Amino acid sequence: MVERADGKDLVPISELLSYRLSRTSSALSRSAALRYRREFDVSLGEWRAIALIASDPTLTLGRLARRAGLDKAQMSRVVSKLTERGFVYRTTGSGRTSQLALTETGIGVYRGLITAANERDAMFLGALSPEESEALLRAIDKLAELALSLERQEREHADSD
Repeated sequence: MVERADGKDLVPISELLSYRLSRTSSALSRSAALRYRREFDVSLGEWRAIALIASDPTLTLGRLARRAGLDKAQMSRVVSKLTERGFVYRTTGSGRTSQLALTETGIGVYRGLITAANERDAMFLGALSPEESEALLRAIDKLAELALSLERQEREHADSD
């Protein structure tokens, strides 16, 4: 085992916080994807697009891609599929952009999906005491803030090279 600067042993990857969070996040996503595919015949990417469009009817493809954490080409394929299925339609925006909105069918699918997502959320938080839930949510917020700050620093460092 290698020693850290403080004299303590370095932990293996399986004990690193980022690795454990990533594995947990992946398991959460995989189980959600399986349920949403089974119950609503949508992929996880489609679910995220539907939910984000439902929460902001002024979204363009570019903004939707950024919020979903996908590149624009990936999101374009997702939105095209949702449009073909009659869940999403595009309205003409300024310039070459178009705004995305849910159709009545899309709204119905969204209601089912968001209900299932809320059930899953309640189940996960229900596995914790109220104090643990509160502490976890605060900790996630702190970690997200720090992660975004570190990402900005790394981007600035990369840009200066």
